[in-house]
Amino acid sequence: MSRSCPAISAAGGWLFRTYLWRRQLRRKQKFFGLSNGSECLLVVNQDPSAPGRNVQRYDAFALLELSALIKECGARAEIVVHDVARLGFGTRTEFCVGGPGSNRRTEAHLRSLLPGVEVNTDHENIPDGLAFTIGGQAYRISKGVAEYALLARLTAPESDRPVFLAAGQRGINNQAAIRYLARHHVQLARQYGSDGVFCLLLKVLSSDQYGPDMVEVVADVTVEATAPR
Repeated sequence: MSRSCPAISAAGGWLFRTYLWRRQLRRKQKFFGLSNGSECLLVVNQDPSAPGRNVQRYDAFALLELSALIKECGARAEIVVHDVARLGFGTRTEFCVGGPGSNRRTEAHLRSLLPGVEVNTDHENIPDGLAFTIGGQAYRISKGVAEYALLARLTAPESDRPVFLAAGQRGINNQAAIRYLARHHVQLARQYGSDGVFCLLLKVLSSDQYGPDMVEVVADVTVEATAPR
C-alpha cells in the first residue's frame, strides 16, 4: 500500500497539471478566436523602400512569432498579401501587421474601425512624418529612441472572430507589438475579457540598442480611437 502512494500522487499531479494546461489553452484559444483545426489570416505588408513584394525583416520576425502562437492553439494560418486581401472580417481571426503606409488592409481597418486615429504616412515630413494623432494628441517618432505602435483587438458585430492589428511607426515596432501581445495575452484577457475590444498605444524604447523588447503601455486609447473624427 505504501509503495503505491507515490505513484498515485505522481499520477494525480500529472492529471492536475494536464487540467491546468488544457484550461489555459482553452482560454488562449478563446481570446485569439482560434479553436483546434480552425483557420486564420495573416495579412502581411510590404517594405515600401524595396521593389516587388519584399517583407521587411522585422515584419518577417513578427510573422514567425505569430506562426508559433497560432500553432500552439492548434490552428492553421493562411498568408495573404495586404493589397489582395479583399475579404470581410469576422468569419476568421485575422492578424494584420504593419502601418497604413505599407499595409492597405491596416488603412482600411483604421478608416472603418478606428476612425479616431490619424497616421501621417509621409516619411519625409519632419517632424510630423509617421506621427500618430489620437484624441488631438500627436505622438512623433524619435528613431531608435522612442517610437510608437498601436495594438488593437477588434471585432465585428455578432462575431467572435477578432482582428488583431499591430501597426507601428517602423517595422521593429510591429514586431514589438506582436511580442507584447504574445507575452501579455493572459493579462489582456483578464483586463478586457476573452472577447473584449481594446486599442493600446505602446511606446518602444531604445530599439537601436534593445530591439523589440523594451515596450511600455502609454495609454488605453480605445475610446478616442473608436470615436468618429
